[in-house]
Amino acid sequence: MAWLLAQQPWISPIPGTTKLHRLDEKLGAVDLELDKADLAKIDNEMTQIRISGARLPEAALKMTGK
Repeated sequence: MAWLLAQQPWISPIPGTTKLHRLDEKLGAVDLELDKADLAKIDNEMTQIRISGARLPEAALKMTGK
């Protein structure tokens, strides 16, 4: 959540949760300041993540026209 907040001033993440204690956790990101080194490290680590497979099941993809 803190990473999203650090991306652009106009990005406003909408946290989804059904538990109040999880919302409190997520709101803690507002007070976490990531500096340029933190963001660079996160960005570097994210490039190492291999994404494979479809975003949605085949039936759902057909409904989107994609």
